[in-house]
Amino acid sequence: MKAVVAERYGPPDVLRIREIATPAPKDDELLIRIHASTVTSADWRVRSQTVPTGFGLIMRLVFGLKKPRQPILGSELAGVVAAIGNNVTRFQVGERVFAFSDARMGCHAEFIVLPQDGLVLPTPPGLSDETAAALSFGGTTALDFLRRGKVRHGDKLLVNGASGAVGTAVVQLAWHAGAEVTGVCSGANGDLVRSLGAAHVIDYTQADFTQNGETYDVIVDTVGTAPYARCRRSLKDGGRLLLVLAGLPEMLKGLWVSLTSRHTVIAGPASVTRTDLRHLAALAETGDFHPMIDRRYPLDQIVEAHRYVDTGRKKGNVILSVCHQA
Repeated sequence: MKAVVAERYGPPDVLRIREIATPAPKDDELLIRIHASTVTSADWRVRSQTVPTGFGLIMRLVFGLKKPRQPILGSELAGVVAAIGNNVTRFQVGERVFAFSDARMGCHAEFIVLPQDGLVLPTPPGLSDETAAALSFGGTTALDFLRRGKVRHGDKLLVNGASGAVGTAVVQLAWHAGAEVTGVCSGANGDLVRSLGAAHVIDYTQADFTQNGETYDVIVDTVGTAPYARCRRSLKDGGRLLLVLAGLPEMLKGLWVSLTSRHTVIAGPASVTRTDLRHLAALAETGDFHPMIDRRYPLDQIVEAHRYVDTGRKKGNVILSVCHQA
């Protein structure tokens, strides 16, 4: 099978397309033929080892000290079950599925093996492979942080970085929960963010949301530029700051803030469950959640796809077309 392999850490040019052996499923595993995947900020961070302050050594220990332990990146997919192990009962050969491999990655290839009890679900009939492939990374992160932040109907919520994969998901899911959403993004992305449910949009190139006198029940920082020290005056009493992206010092400071002030800082990795994936798929099928797709690249343009993600200017998700459905 063809696979994109990162044989060392570095810029997009370290990626190569190689022919490697197609894996065989064990008794409780599925072999999935991948039709579509995504290139996310997580792929960029693993490949380049560009990580928040304090997490450099931790990332190397998890993903490999000198080179990637798992050389095939990619954590989201949609495709079809190509083969099943002897004990598989939940899926059948030929069934359309979508999946999130999370830190085990491996989705930038023509095939992948995943356990049937993992984060694999049938693709709803009304969803395209591209939409299904883009559900998991941004959607599950947004769901988990909104849940931990106890976002409820009537909350005033601000999203810093509202046009990325996580930001566009936060805007939609917070609006669906009944929050009054303000999105912070570039002026060029303002109409997109409004179309997803934001009642207000702030162009960060023209105005600083921390200086306009507005206060919010919840601030969600998806890009790491709104630490507590910067935005504490923009939080109401009892307000929650959700740090989707934060360095270790800011996370530790957040623990102290939560213990000693009238504010709560929530940080740390998002948890992902099959229930969350099922919920996102149901919302997408009814039209209440739209994973935004910015650009599409074929597998042989993987370097160009990573270069675009590296710019930090993508809107929503970047799709990687892997195999065409027969």
